[in-house]
Amino acid sequence: MSTIDKDIVLSVCANCGKEDDDVNNICNKCKQVKYCNAVCKKKHKKKNRKDCEEHVKLAAERAAKLHDEKLFRQPPLEEDCPICFERMPYLNTGWRYQACCGKVICSGCVYAPLYDNQGNEVDNQKCAFCRTLPPDSQEGLMKSVMKRVEADDAEAIFNLGMYYSRGMNGYPQSYTKALKLYHRAGDLGHVEAYCSIGSVYYNGEGVEVDLERANHYYELAAIGGDVQARSNLGVVEESAGNVVRALKHYMIAIRRGHANSLNMIKEMYSKGYATKEDYMKALQSYQTYLGEIKSKQRDEAAATDEKYRYY
Repeated sequence: MSTIDKDIVLSVCANCGKEDDDVNNICNKCKQVKYCNAVCKKKHKKKNRKDCEEHVKLAAERAAKLHDEKLFRQPPLEEDCPICFERMPYLNTGWRYQACCGKVICSGCVYAPLYDNQGNEVDNQKCAFCRTLPPDSQEGLMKSVMKRVEADDAEAIFNLGMYYSRGMNGYPQSYTKALKLYHRAGDLGHVEAYCSIGSVYYNGEGVEVDLERANHYYELAAIGGDVQARSNLGVVEESAGNVVRALKHYMIAIRRGHANSLNMIKEMYSKGYATKEDYMKALQSYQTYLGEIKSKQRDEAAATDEKYRYY
């Protein structure tokens, strides 16, 4: 009696029953059964049709379930301010990107006075993190931005993409260059860049409108924690009549500070698409967010100038 090497895994032809490691002609549709050749595959086609369809259905259901588990998982919160270590606000008026050092600092720390090692107040025009003076001209600022771009700073690359998209800060409008920069920033982990790519395809900015592709990039951004992309997905689902999925998206966005998503749930409640409990839960989640980002410095900054508003 012959023996078989345990390291060799034999495949079985679903038609003739042949066992051999050369049985590797896989069903093109379900990818679950193998044949020794194309003849056996053709002969078994009718017999396999029902099982094949069931395999395909189960595989699709499994893939959809895994996708939703990833999509609706609460993403990690934003990084804290590197100076006060408080949770960073969602609104871009609540923080500033420093082109000098590439740091993102909350509005409270930008507004607060600076002190030297002896406790003496110093010029608060300096960067609150690296203590350097900002450029004194638009040209100088753009040079700082380009240095950060060359250093593969995702925020700077994204900002440059915005300049090209809107034709601002001396850059000519170019959707093509903007899209290229968004992709580069996204590859470096900038989730808002993926949201912008989604908007490019949703609105047809320099490209053909492609809602499927737009949704793909909105999902990438939402999984990474971008609240605008998350809210956009909620709008898409609500428009399609998928209110349960829309509520899930809005609730995740609210937990990260997206006030407009709270208004969307309020509107759904008024129309009978969401329950009172849904709306109360959304309100509580938003209040929790406000408590986590609140600080005396940020309140003082917001009271002094609207541009520092963080809620």
